[in-house]
Amino acid sequence: MEGEIIFNIDVMLAKRKMGLTELAQRVGITPANMSILKTGKARAVRISTLAKLCEALNCQPGDLLEYRKE
Repeated sequence: MEGEIIFNIDVMLAKRKMGLTELAQRVGITPANMSILKTGKARAVRISTLAKLCEALNCQPGDLLEYRKE
């Protein structure tokens, strides 16, 4: 039985009153790739991308990532 990592990007976007497109521009990735991260369909994420997300959203990695057991 494996758990999963959930990206809480939508929660942070709401708290920061920021749109997905604006975040994608700040991080330097396409809105399509940002959507993949947001919906949890990403198979991997680069540490540098995670760092840019934290910078853009003024948060810590733990604010974005959550582990859930199945």
